[in-house]
Amino acid sequence: MPNNFFRFKQFTIEQENCAMKVCTDACLFGAWVAAIIAGLAQHTSRILDIGAGTGLLSLMIAQKNNTVNIDAVEIDNAAAIQADANFQATLWKERLNIYHSSIQQFNQPANKQYDFIICNPPFFENDLKSVDAKRNLALHSETLRLDELLEGIKIKLKEDGNFAVLLPFHRTKYFEEQFALNKFYLVEKVLVKQTPQHNYFRSMLYFSRKQNSTVEKVISIKDKGNEYSVEFIELLKDYYLYL
Repeated sequence: MPNNFFRFKQFTIEQENCAMKVCTDACLFGAWVAAIIAGLAQHTSRILDIGAGTGLLSLMIAQKNNTVNIDAVEIDNAAAIQADANFQATLWKERLNIYHSSIQQFNQPANKQYDFIICNPPFFENDLKSVDAKRNLALHSETLRLDELLEGIKIKLKEDGNFAVLLPFHRTKYFEEQFALNKFYLVEKVLVKQTPQHNYFRSMLYFSRKQNSTVEKVISIKDKGNEYSVEFIELLKDYYLYL
């Protein structure tokens, strides 16, 4: 059974009331996006987190970037309450806001647009569902279809803004194609393996509205000796307690 909390170097995630607990690939994505945003610092001050869950991604970005303000939306009421409690327990609480809403209904503050949008979306349409209704809500697209996410991003993202998403690997090609049709250009694609011997199981995609060439990378969470890889440690060393 997962712990009811996950402790990082500078914050703790309480997760008892959230269907989706802290997981390694989400931590990797949060650290990767936080580093990207740090590189865009002077151009990025407003962040939107779609489907905040425990608030993990927002907190990782807030820790790394001390000038950004983050609005997070979460459709599940219990998760939204828990994310807010996690926000309020940190030094960055003044820069973090949680809204109990779907992205389809989110319009608060009215007509606000963002420099960067992040999302770990529920795109497992063809996968076997859980008997846990809340977990299904978090993992499956019954409440957020790809076209709805795309429309929300088009409305909420500034003309010169950027967007990053964490996906199951088998959804990658379809997602790239649909966003390309809507004039979003892939800046960086990172394919994620558990170890060098495993197949890819996640992809991290970073899009821009500006045409560019694409950088492609591969990250293994652990090396051949089953220790955290050099690349993983470099990204997570500011967050994980024992790195």
